[in-house]
Amino acid sequence: MKWNLRLTAANRGVWKASDLQRTLAEHGLVISAGKMSGLWSGQPASLKLDDIDVICVALGCEITDLLVPEPEKVSRPGHRDGQQAAVASGGTAPTVVPRRRDGRSLPPM
Repeated sequence: MKWNLRLTAANRGVWKASDLQRTLAEHGLVISAGKMSGLWSGQPASLKLDDIDVICVALGCEITDLLVPEPEKVSRPGHRDGQQAAVASGGTAPTVVPRRRDGRSLPPM
């Protein structure tokens, strides 16, 4: 998903993060300067659905104005370069080895 807050705000005449922050506060959503900076200038790591509702009401927009789908960025199993060619030419797909996200080792099998 592409986060499109800045363009959506600009289309409604809001050019500064501080102006949007003030408008959101008027609608009951108080955001710190640091979080507002992240929302305004980048892709937020997380955002509550209730907060998105307030942003939509404050800007008079739809969620589809704020979040733009990018399905071409989703990797599909068996469609990575090289892997598909190896399987198509009679080779075998690489063995999947499970790994924990936190870096710890898995218990012995």
